[in-house]
Amino acid sequence: MTVTIDTRIGWRDVARVAAGETLALSPAAWARVDNASRIVERIVETGVRAYGINTGVGALSDTVVDRASQSRLSRNIILSHACGVGELLAPREVRAIIAAQIANFSHGHSGVRADIIRHLAAFLERDCVPDIPSKGSAGYLTHNAHTALVLIGEGRASVAGRRMNGREALNAIGLQPLVLGAKEGLSLVNGTACATGLASVALARAGHLLDWADAVAALTLEAAGCQMAAFDEAVLALRPSRGIAKVGASLRRLLDGSDLIVAALGKRTQDALSLRSVPHAHGAARDVFDNASDVVDRELASVTDNPAVSGTPENPVVSSEAHAVAPALSQAADSLAIALAQISAMSERRMDRLVNPLVSGLPPFLASDAGSNSGFMIAQYTAAALSNENRRLAAPASTDGGLTSGLQEDFLAHPTAAANKLLAVTDNAEYILAIELMAAAQAHDFLAPTAARAKGTDAIHSAVRHVVAHYGDERPLAGDIEALRTLIRHEVPPELM
Repeated sequence: MTVTIDTRIGWRDVARVAAGETLALSPAAWARVDNASRIVERIVETGVRAYGINTGVGALSDTVVDRASQSRLSRNIILSHACGVGELLAPREVRAIIAAQIANFSHGHSGVRADIIRHLAAFLERDCVPDIPSKGSAGYLTHNAHTALVLIGEGRASVAGRRMNGREALNAIGLQPLVLGAKEGLSLVNGTACATGLASVALARAGHLLDWADAVAALTLEAAGCQMAAFDEAVLALRPSRGIAKVGASLRRLLDGSDLIVAALGKRTQDALSLRSVPHAHGAARDVFDNASDVVDRELASVTDNPAVSGTPENPVVSSEAHAVAPALSQAADSLAIALAQISAMSERRMDRLVNPLVSGLPPFLASDAGSNSGFMIAQYTAAALSNENRRLAAPASTDGGLTSGLQEDFLAHPTAAANKLLAVTDNAEYILAIELMAAAQAHDFLAPTAARAKGTDAIHSAVRHVVAHYGDERPLAGDIEALRTLIRHEVPPELM
């Protein structure tokens, strides 16, 4: 399948490209690209002073670069800005960044030649993944520069999974290194493509995770004998929220027809908050997710290059602005990270209620032979450790400071750091939910002789048992956790199939 950019694309389109689809431009989009390229050519010809076209960048914005040196300026920007460090981003994340960068260029305000976009699109089509270190970007520059290295035959990349240098990678997909023109180096490192691409992947993963969070919670609620009156539609409507309403409907659907729930009716006046407030926490996360989705879609609809070119070749306009700064994007990623950290903390608390003999009414730590077996005692430690790590990761990146470029760039929004942090929180949340899912399935094994599960939760339990068997301390638990994390990360919850 191919995603085609006409006027704009959304984060779901970027996520599709990240997962393996290709990207193309419509004739109208190509026309915008060509017009902007001609505008830059005209600026070069006339010598009108324009940031990043015939001047230095950052604190060197007042330093004029003569026409003969403008191509060298573009190349040098790439080389000097490619200073990322740390582990490489995953191929899915790199593809998302490239897709977001092509989307930005397609607005027709960057001024890059069509060949730049064709090369980047070829990377997506022919499985060429530049090596992009995950750390080192205070805003947006370093990650993008590592992609640009491969365009000029430098750096390193993987083609169909085989790593090689940039020139070899281009040769492997039938391309030659590009000689960059005026402004192209700046455009390639500029803008919010990195943070927007990463945020698009994070949204795809977070949306999937939220569906699983409801499914896992339902299995635990049933095992704990929850009082369903708290999830009544009219009761939940007293606190208006689309997210709360959606989660409440999901729980009622999944638990409909449960004999275990019927048997528990009136057993307690009210449940503990980690059970009773599932719609509120999960619903709040869904509301935050919707807002973050809107922000990322607006980012993809925006021109995030500085400067922006407009007008016509005969009457060119160059506008120095701050669209490459993205406070809304960093705040959205921070907010979603906080929401996921909160629901994963709640998941750990529910899991503890299943293994804790003081409140569960089940065998201690869900062990088949408590004493000689430890059951899930230490799995709860793991969930608690990951939950605590998420609490630390939930500290906002958007409020971080930083002064760069000789005081010229004296405000930084840190959207890339916020997006990376969101991905890390999602990693941990997947594991925490996998541990709760493992414990909930074990609890149901013990409850099976007493009463029947609901049809919805029975499908979830069956999905778990298709992947891992009942646990009897006869194997390392780490393997079960990994298997269920894989289930959560890659499969749709049974009720949504």
